[in-house]
Amino acid sequence: MHERPSAEERAIIVQLDFGREDLGEQLEEVRLLTRSAGATICAEVHGRRHSPDAATYAGKGKVQEVAAEAQAHEADLVIFNHELSAGQERNLERALQCRVIDRTSLILDIFAQRAQSSEGKLQVELAQLEHLATRLVRGWTHLERQKGGIGLRGPGETQLETDRRLLGIRVRLLKERLARLERQRGVQRKARGRGDLLNVSLVGYTNAGKSTLFNALTHAGVYAADQLFATLDTTTRKLWLPEAGHIVLSDTVGFIRDLPHTLVAAFHATLEATAEADLLLHVVDSASPARDDQIADVNKVLAEIGAADVPQLRVLNKLDLSGLPPAVERDEHGTILRVRVSARCGDGLSLLRDALAEMAVAKTRKARERAAAATAPQDIDRVSDGDGSA
Repeated sequence: MHERPSAEERAIIVQLDFGREDLGEQLEEVRLLTRSAGATICAEVHGRRHSPDAATYAGKGKVQEVAAEAQAHEADLVIFNHELSAGQERNLERALQCRVIDRTSLILDIFAQRAQSSEGKLQVELAQLEHLATRLVRGWTHLERQKGGIGLRGPGETQLETDRRLLGIRVRLLKERLARLERQRGVQRKARGRGDLLNVSLVGYTNAGKSTLFNALTHAGVYAADQLFATLDTTTRKLWLPEAGHIVLSDTVGFIRDLPHTLVAAFHATLEATAEADLLLHVVDSASPARDDQIADVNKVLAEIGAADVPQLRVLNKLDLSGLPPAVERDEHGTILRVRVSARCGDGLSLLRDALAEMAVAKTRKARERAAAATAPQDIDRVSDGDGSA
């Protein structure tokens, strides 16, 4: 019998079908999420339901099936690719006799592993604590034995109240520290905004190739991998374009379907830079069959953070997988809509640089026109004091 590594967790994935058309994409995504978190998938349990079960989400029969799989595979963890309530999570753990997490907890765990900067770690901790606050009793299941009687009475409620109070103090502290960092970041952004440089943020669905593209353009050496949420901390570099001079390019965290609201709120300071950009490079995995849904999910998050009105240039990435040739697509007015590239192979990057240079030149021209208009003598439609007098 082979001993498995102590750090490796064996996970069972549960995916229920509620009639959505993108079930295959949901399954592939949770598999990648699970592997990105460092777990090994030992089994999957699928099922079809009209609506979630109030007590266990999956229903009694399906829970028994999951329990059998968990026992057969000696699973450490059961992952529901859905959002569970605190009560459902607790009921499932009792029935399955192993740890149960939902999609939100899985994403939060990956964020906790990936955060590198002090600000990123603070943001992730805040998101985790706010998520934990909704299900604090889970950490005190041992107190459920205290139903009264000699030797069974105890400080269960007092302990929970104490824990909630301490958690609340920590959350307030984190919010204060993040607010200070946000103010500092705002001052830095205003200083950059006073120049004429085009300010560009890369956005897109996680694993669309944003960091690979960022590295290909700037040679920044940002960590890039075939993982979800490989990048959490925003990295900013200047990019020199011969036709236009410098522009400012920022790589940001990737988005995902049903991104937990606690994460969107916690990363508000980081994502705010996206809302203040002059241009968003919306990087799309052109080889993904779910690319249209991913584009919609990204635009949904952009709307949440106040970036819905920022102009976008769509970059269709991974041409080496989709088989499309590099190209620049324009509308009937000559405005650039899309650029097709392969960040990994370098195909089409010169076209993207040309497109960025064209937009940077247009920004500079508009800035000069505004400056000229502001300093030009104003026509005054009035008669001077000396005119028409006797």
